[in-house]
Amino acid sequence: MAMQASLKERYVRVLERLDAACATAGRKRESVTLIAVSKLHPAAEVAVAASAGQLDFGENYVQEALQKREDLADESACRNLRWHMIGHVQSRKAAQVAGAFALIHTLDSRKLADGLERRLAALEARQPVLMQVNVAAEPQKSGLMADDLPALADYILERCPHLELRGLMCLPPVFDAGEAARPHFARLFSLREELRGRLGLPLPELSMGMSGDFAAAVAEGATMVRIGTDIFGPRPPRV
Repeated sequence: MAMQASLKERYVRVLERLDAACATAGRKRESVTLIAVSKLHPAAEVAVAASAGQLDFGENYVQEALQKREDLADESACRNLRWHMIGHVQSRKAAQVAGAFALIHTLDSRKLADGLERRLAALEARQPVLMQVNVAAEPQKSGLMADDLPALADYILERCPHLELRGLMCLPPVFDAGEAARPHFARLFSLREELRGRLGLPLPELSMGMSGDFAAAVAEGATMVRIGTDIFGPRPPRV
């Protein structure tokens, strides 16, 4: 019970901060979706957050995400949850991911696009995706270089009819850096606007901002913020 109470208290505080960030930015609260990042936290904690009203959950690891969904299948509060894949997806796991998530945030290669497309064609299903951008061109991070965005977008539109391109996602170079991350969020917004004009697509989603910097992301146009620690507490080690 103590775990449930503390998690719900943290969740309410995050909602209050998100309300304030939207008000400060002059944006409607409904224009920003909160994604609760539940990676490495047990399914029971997801159920607690869901019972408090949270609908969108982000996972980084394919097997963990699929197992949690199975574990929560009989929980009444969890029947309408929207699951987001926010971690890097290896192309060999594309078949497991395709059609299994409300949104894949981390599409960053033709190889992954092809793997998703093959599985989706077999399922006769469509999959909303975001392209992940390496906004600071960091060699240790996954994601597209900004210059490679147009080519992958063209490839998706021409070769992958079962993929629905919805926008862009990024991880700033400094984790939870607050205002220091803001230029990188502004950069992603600018890249999205350029791509919108080039493709003639709405590309409505910008997935950016985490526990320590989501207010800056909201100010720069985020439509999805990914918050884990401030809701679920410190993340346990991966075993």
